[in-house]
Amino acid sequence: MKLNCDVGESFASWSKGDDQLIMPYLDMANIACGFHASDPDTMSQTVALAKAHNVSIGAHPGYADLQGFGRRSIAHTQQQIVHLTLYQVGALQGICRLHHTQVDYIKPHGALYNDMMQDIGLYSAMLQAASILNLPLMILATERSDYVQLAKRANVTLIHEGFADRRYGANKQLAPRSLSGAVLEDVKQVEYQAKAMLNKHTFKSIDQQDIRLHADSICLHGDNANALVFAKCLRSLIDGQQ
Repeated sequence: MKLNCDVGESFASWSKGDDQLIMPYLDMANIACGFHASDPDTMSQTVALAKAHNVSIGAHPGYADLQGFGRRSIAHTQQQIVHLTLYQVGALQGICRLHHTQVDYIKPHGALYNDMMQDIGLYSAMLQAASILNLPLMILATERSDYVQLAKRANVTLIHEGFADRRYGANKQLAPRSLSGAVLEDVKQVEYQAKAMLNKHTFKSIDQQDIRLHADSICLHGDNANALVFAKCLRSLIDGQQ
């Protein structure tokens, strides 16, 4: 199991997250590419930080929505989704070349990620972009056979992801942030959910249904107020499974 985290989400003089403190605990860093957050200087600093800690670098593209932090859906054609993904990943690849490293995978951000998991056309566009770039694509660990088959046809490797600090619906989709309790703030709750994923046990959805996820990686949100506490807890749990 790998621990991944959304990082590099500061912008100009606006600071978000404790990347310097969290990075040593990570296996994978999902770095914002400038559309929902970040800027060239922040991208460069975050890539350098990830490289210094031997953390795998992922591109974290989102909708062009700085004001809404990429959490608002914006209608696009499939070709536009391909273009915005190539544009953002390409920018991060350029920064990585500066630091003599590389982008290892793509993880969509926020509303783009949620929309991809609901709209098979949008998902197909993300697969097309990932195929062009010859990069794996991270998706929710919902075990949708149609999504798996489409990825195989596109020759794209999937990384199935579970979230430790977000509640789920009974359909194994993330519960909307607008719902009370959708974002976990207590380390005991995060530990409970992460243990279930690590051991492939059932855990309770936000509507108290038993669900089970088969994940390759567990995600932590770097902008959570308790992110550093969660990172330490999750690192300990994952290392204890080795």
